[in-house]
Parts: sequence; C-alpha cells; structure tokens
Amino acid sequence: MTLSFHWFLPTYGDSRGLVAGGHGTFMSGDRPATLRYLNQIGAAAEDNGFEAVLTPTGTWCEDAWLTTAMMVDTTETLKFLVALRPGLISPTLAAQMAGTFQRHSRGRLLLNVVTGGEPHEQQAYGDFLDKEQRYARTGEFLHVVRELWHSPEPITFEGKHIHVRDGQLSNRPDPIPPVFFGGSSAPAGPVAARYADTYLTWGEPLLAVSRKLEWIRRLANDQGRVLDYGLRIHVISRDTAEEAWAEADRLLQGIDPADIERVQASLARSESEGQRRMSELHGGSTDRLEIAPNLWAGVGLVRGGAGTALVGSHAEVAERLVEYSKLGISHFILSGYPHLEEAYWFGEGVLPILERKGLWRHPSRPAAVPVATPFAASSSS
Repeated sequence: MTLSFHWFLPTYGDSRGLVAGGHGTFMSGDRPATLRYLNQIGAAAEDNGFEAVLTPTGTWCEDAWLTTAMMVDTTETLKFLVALRPGLISPTLAAQMAGTFQRHSRGRLLLNVVTGGEPHEQQAYGDFLDKEQRYARTGEFLHVVRELWHSPEPITFEGKHIHVRDGQLSNRPDPIPPVFFGGSSAPAGPVAARYADTYLTWGEPLLAVSRKLEWIRRLANDQGRVLDYGLRIHVISRDTAEEAWAEADRLLQGIDPADIERVQASLARSESEGQRRMSELHGGSTDRLEIAPNLWAGVGLVRGGAGTALVGSHAEVAERLVEYSKLGISHFILSGYPHLEEAYWFGEGVLPILERKGLWRHPSRPAAVPVATPFAASSSS
C-alpha cells in the first residue's frame, strides 16, 4: 500500500501553543491567518511531500473555497482538500464550483463533506434541520452532485430536502474530485458507504478505529463499493522520544484552565458522536493523557474535532502510522503546532523512514535514478 499524507491549513490562525476552540466554538491564534502566512504553510506542505492541505469550514474560520482559490497560483502541485457543508448552497452550485476549481487549478481539488454536528452553529447559517435530517439531506445533496458530474443530460431530482429541475453543467469537472467524508453516528454510515470515496475518522486507539472501519466496510460492501480510509490526527515528532514528550508537556503547561472549562462546556452541547468519542478519551482531565502507545489526548482538552496526537521519536511515530495502515488507513491528514514548523519536523523526520520502507514517495519528486559518471570506463574494460 502506498500511503498519502496531507497537512492542515489553520484558517483561524496558528500558534506555538494549542489554539483553543473550534467545532462551533470561537478560536483564533496569535499568528493571524493572513494569506501570506497560509501560503508559507502551503509551500512547506508542498516541499515536504504532502499531497494536499485540508481547509476547515465553520463560523470560526475563514471561508474554505475563497481561501484555497487564492492559493492556487502560489503552489504548483499541492492539492486542496476543501471542506463544504451540504445545505448551505445548492448542489448544482457546489457541483459547478468544483468544476471551476478543477479547471483553474488543473485538477487539484479534493472535497471534504461536513454534514455539521453543532445545531447552534448550523442555525447561525440559517439551517434548522435536526441531525438525522442533516444526514438525509447530505445523501440527497451528494446524489445530485455526482449525477451532475457524470451526466451529459439534464437531471431532475425530487427528494425530501433537495429539489432540482433540469440541472446540468456546461463544463463537468475533469477529473472528478474525490469525496472525503467523516461521521461516527448511525445515520452517517449509509451516506459514507454510498457516496464517499474516502471515509475519514479521528485518531483513536487501534481497536476503536478497526471496529469503525469494519462497520463502514460492511455497509460499503452492501452497496457493492470499496472505499479508501483516512485518519485525521495531530503529530509531535522529534529526533528522540524525550524531546517529543517534552514538547507535548510544554503545550500542556501552556493551556489556560479557563480555556479547558470554556471549550469543554461548549463541546458538551455537540450532537456529534465523533466529538463525544474524542471527549471521552480525556474526560476533561489532564491526568493519563497517553491513552495508547504514543497516542496523546491533550489536544482535545481545548480543541474541538480531532483531539489526539501521535507523540514520539520519528521512528516511533512512523511505526504507529504503519500500525494504522495495517487496518486499511491509506490517507493521513496531519497537523501540529505551529503548522509551519511541524510540517518540517514530520516531513524531514518521519516521511523518509516511510519512504525507506517502501510505503510512501514524494508525490511531485521524480523517482531516484542511478547516477552514472559520464564517459567512465566500465569495470570490464
């Protein structure tokens, strides 16, 4: 299996400490998310061999479509994993936007579909559907989008939530952008199985991840489909384990207890099953945060969404990634604080180890070829 690695674009700001908030909760870093800084992260991701950057969506960050569109001309091969929320725009417009992005970026768009797990945030956008209705709408939305991407003829669809009459694209995207999709609750599974190309999960211990992947595999098999699988997780990788854990401790010591209380109170309102699972890993306490070998739950004390990090030496982090890959994970979406520097720590420390194991290669660097000295005499002459 060849593994794909992606980085994260912190469009709410960055910091040398953990940035508190997210997942429907206000957040900002002391390094503002200027286009200049985001372009630096994009360049670091591209240079280090990350295939794409994930861009979040929500009231707490910059718009994902506009931000990434502005970054296309500052990169050459880097792809953009753009988060979108079904229901906030029409499926026809979303399909059209994807086609436009593909043409102007020369095929560098991937899509991360976010159904939305925070009612108060969805309502801020004017969306008052409940959780099960949101997932049902997502399924209808993706059905229409995929039909528009593939059909040369006009399509009409009458669903419970989505209604389209004679929808058609004059310029369908080429290639079709891969769809990434995450969700841990019961209504998420069938939508992922039918419409996703890659199913995403947050970083949990191996057994929990294995069980979730088996659940989706069974559902996908019932649909006659085979999916890819991805893991969204943070990383703290250093030359030695001692240095990595010292960095994790520095991040932990920098957390304001008031931020833990504020963020956890906000996340307690969440309807997201994935967020509930993340919160259970630490229980709001700073005790016993290493919940599995090299798996640290400290990030989730103040950050919604992905709340765990792989912490250790480059060799240890590489080995943990190999263990996840053996479960079927082929996409890893990573991040670290600050995102600029951590892209180099991981890119220069861990990726070469995986390359030597034959599990990864730089997506834009030609394969190494034997170097020969011109006009050198052969050993037989």
